[in-house]
Amino acid sequence: MYDPSASTIATAADGSTATPSRGTRPPLIRQSVEADVSAMLAIYSHHIQRGLGPFDVEPLHPEELKRRRKAMLKRRLPHLVAEVDGLVAGYAYAAPFRKRPAYRYTVEHSIYVHKDHLGHGIGRLLLPALIDACTLAGCRQMIAVVDSANLPSLRLHEGCGFERAGILRAVGFKFGRWTDSIFLQRPLGAADRELPDDHRGGTVQAAE
Repeated sequence: MYDPSASTIATAADGSTATPSRGTRPPLIRQSVEADVSAMLAIYSHHIQRGLGPFDVEPLHPEELKRRRKAMLKRRLPHLVAEVDGLVAGYAYAAPFRKRPAYRYTVEHSIYVHKDHLGHGIGRLLLPALIDACTLAGCRQMIAVVDSANLPSLRLHEGCGFERAGILRAVGFKFGRWTDSIFLQRPLGAADRELPDDHRGGTVQAAE
């Protein structure tokens, strides 16, 4: 069970232990706080400029990142950071997959790792913690949208139980090329084997 107050050293889905990130202490996975925003913004800005993940082309304003974080917390969805020696080495969060109420048990997530910690197991720490947190939040399905050229991210997700659900070809244009988006999906908890706890057989209001 995920404990946001505890240090986390992950074991990958294949049973191998994640390679420790640079630092003198084990990485700590915890809930983000507003003081982390500047570090998260620097990480995200790097991926905008060089990465295959975000389709944004301009850096976010700090207030926009604060707004997004607060919106996820208001919905009781996880917004996590990986801390190495007191510094934010990566972050991950889940957001509603779609706004319509029928999708309320499905989330889409994002993970971003600091450039100095890429390849050091931070993603393999964050993703299992995020899966656990989404399960505890009552989510039943988890969606990832990954650029088809981002092989490390595809391997990470497939190693954590995600399966490819489809591909959208040439839906983005970045760095002078068309990009394909691969959808991956992972069931959580009881998934579709049981009705949700709040099922009342009537109409449920959409989230604001």
